[in-house]
Formats: sequence, structure tokens, C-alpha cells
Amino acid sequence: MKAKELAEIIGITEANLSILNSGKAKAIRFSTLDAICKALHCQPGDIIKQQ
Repeated sequence: MKAKELAEIIGITEANLSILNSGKAKAIRFSTLDAICKALHCQPGDIIKQQ
């Protein structure tokens, strides 16, 4: 899935999705995390990387 498509599905801008993807985000809303997981058919632990 392309970033543009995912951003549209979850209701955020491509720029904000890029910030999340780069690891530069300070926080993420639970609703956004839930929407990402639903769109990608995954669990939060599948996409969250501990630093």
C-alpha cells in the first residue's frame, strides 16, 4: 500500500504519516494507531519500534 493511500484511509496528511514513519513524532493518538492497525490488519506491536 502506498503512503498516500494509507494516509487517506486513516484520515491524516501524508506529511504527518511521514513524520510517524520516520520516528520523529513525539506522540501518536490512540485513534490514529488503531486506524493504522485496522488498515494494515496488524497489531500495534507489529509497527511500533522501541528505542
